[in-house]
Amino acid sequence: MPDTTSTDEERRASIVQQMREQTGIDEGMIEQLVRGFYARIREDDLLGPIFNARIRDWEPHLQRMFAFWSSVVLSSSVYHGQPMRMHLPLPVDARHFDRWLDLFEQTARDLFNDRIAEHFLERARRIATSFELGIASSHGVLLGKDERFIRPQQPNRND
Repeated sequence: MPDTTSTDEERRASIVQQMREQTGIDEGMIEQLVRGFYARIREDDLLGPIFNARIRDWEPHLQRMFAFWSSVVLSSSVYHGQPMRMHLPLPVDARHFDRWLDLFEQTARDLFNDRIAEHFLERARRIATSFELGIASSHGVLLGKDERFIRPQQPNRND
């Protein structure tokens, strides 16, 4: 039986190289974006507390995010995970996704020209929409076109 592993690896490497050439994006740029973006997340009044309460050692998380964005932007297939499952328990709704996208856009536009920033942003918008739909659905809410998920207010336990 022929060894198809090297053929599969060669095919994947060729796809990644084509994506690098088409987009002008490489792994160094992905790392730069991810590090800058998460630095902003960690300092953000809305998102920082959510992330900082769950991530103690940031470097392994950043490494996963490099792989995730490489898979999303360069079709590298280096990310192996279930990001939706990881995000379902988070206490987030439309406000959080809007802020996430704002910070992502600020970072991408600060770092890259418009064409490259838009390439990242197009994918980030799709991811945010998908996660918001998934989280809403996990709460029994089916969103229609242009509807947003707003988490029901929890009673204040200090009352």
